[in-house]
Amino acid sequence: MQSIILYGLKQLATLVSGLGKKKKLFILIFHRVLDEPDFMRPGEVDKHVFNWQMQLLAKYFNVLPLADALEKLDKDQLPSRAVCITFDDGYADNYHNALPILKQHNLTATFFIATGYLNGGRMWNDTIIETLRDYPEEQLDLSKIQLGNYITATKEEKAQAASHIILKIKHLNPELRAEYTDYIATFAKVLPDNLMMTDEQLIKLHQSGMEIGGHTVTHPIMAKTPKEQVQQEIGDNKQALETLLNTAIRFFAYPNGKPGQDYLAEQVQLIQDNDYQAAVSTQWGVVSKNSDLFQLPRFTPWDNVPLKFFLRMLYMYIVTKHKLNK
Repeated sequence: MQSIILYGLKQLATLVSGLGKKKKLFILIFHRVLDEPDFMRPGEVDKHVFNWQMQLLAKYFNVLPLADALEKLDKDQLPSRAVCITFDDGYADNYHNALPILKQHNLTATFFIATGYLNGGRMWNDTIIETLRDYPEEQLDLSKIQLGNYITATKEEKAQAASHIILKIKHLNPELRAEYTDYIATFAKVLPDNLMMTDEQLIKLHQSGMEIGGHTVTHPIMAKTPKEQVQQEIGDNKQALETLLNTAIRFFAYPNGKPGQDYLAEQVQLIQDNDYQAAVSTQWGVVSKNSDLFQLPRFTPWDNVPLKFFLRMLYMYIVTKHKLNK
């Protein structure tokens, strides 16, 4: 079976190589690399999956630092099967798990950091997830905050409940979302304070050769946030990272990242005004020379079988078109 998969990968690599004239760039987006599969985070890769993904990319693709890839794209020098690897938010397992695997395969990545959660902070969605993880009752009643009731008897039901709650409150006014999150947290006995990186880990990540990018301070839905607050989130985040790392922060990732839903067209200008060279969204697609440098598309490779993973990459390369052009 392994030989069949390898043969298929080689054939597909040859096919993609022949598409090099299209000069397209994959930008992959990850958030976490878990120690092992987690029933509360089914969409996140673990170390085993991430390792074979990186092994496959190192063998069959041309993985480039984001700055190099964009420069080569601009000069029509982008190699075929060009890929950039990115991570959002700043989770500690990026340092503990992702970094050693990247170094093992001689790969680089860009890590977009929400500085407000470094050193023991916790993102609101993680509060929801971790509250549900160890919730002992078979039902969670959130009718007091108009969110209904959820069955939580099994692992699958807990994961589903967390997902539904997150979707319901994700785009609420930040103050109301925080109020709901704080209420839900009262159902937890203990919540973790080690999910995100420390300053020291981020410094070591940067010193290892990884690019660090901006991602605001508190990861707000920019489209729902007043202009002055968005400007402060962007500026304070960039200043904090540049001070901590003693380097220019060149790239930005929009929190959540869906154009029109999570950030607005006029907010793209704010990124340029803060001296960023480019920015990435979560609009699915691949980058071409016609892509807007400040709204670059990315996608998540969720397949957990090597051949399907490769087929997904091929499909994205051939079929998808990014709508946010210059």
